[in-house]
Amino acid sequence: MSDDACDALVGRREAAATKADFVEFLRLLLSNHRNRPEEWENATLPDFLEALQGFAEDMEGYYRNAGVEADLSKPGWRVFVDLRLAARV
Repeated sequence: MSDDACDALVGRREAAATKADFVEFLRLLLSNHRNRPEEWENATLPDFLEALQGFAEDMEGYYRNAGVEADLSKPGWRVFVDLRLAARV
């Protein structure tokens, strides 16, 4: 991913606090997929969904290893963003 595209997606991840933030992130993610499909390891829907499932199954481990506190019993917008970012690659 180019630095600018990566920065835009990660920036939205860091700022994902509202529904509007999430919607904007999805817009950027879709644009990234359309304009830079070669940067997507999981470019097909089945591959993306399989990766999404894999991340969801072990997201506690991801957050623990990253030192990030996340209440996964009531996930917020950032968790939804993290799920989609993780499924991309």
